[in-house]
Amino acid sequence: MDNHFLLEDSKKLFKVFICHRLPERTFKINGYYFPICSRCTGIYIGAFSYFIFVIFNYVQYNYLLVLIAFLLVFPTFLDGLTQFFGYRESNNNLRFITGLIAGIGLGIIVKTIKFMLIY
Repeated sequence: MDNHFLLEDSKKLFKVFICHRLPERTFKINGYYFPICSRCTGIYIGAFSYFIFVIFNYVQYNYLLVLIAFLLVFPTFLDGLTQFFGYRESNNNLRFITGLIAGIGLGIIVKTIKFMLIY
């Protein structure tokens, strides 16, 4: 098998796991599209913001916080699911806001797993 094709397939697979990158679901500034969709933009910003927050603030990880984290992810799940099944059409602002909330929830979940593995 040619290594060139293998490399191209792995690049496509990597892009799929990062974001679908559909232009109509991506923010556009001065004619340039963001490299990722609005929902993923929100998720990455939310998670990154949470990771910065916990550097400067102590967070006690417990079952209530994990429950809150899953509740924070739920609106994004609901938004994506109802859009996927055609019940309604979401917009980029709603995708970004629900993604931002989910990013915080995912940040909490990741830090909780890290906390559980270390301690």
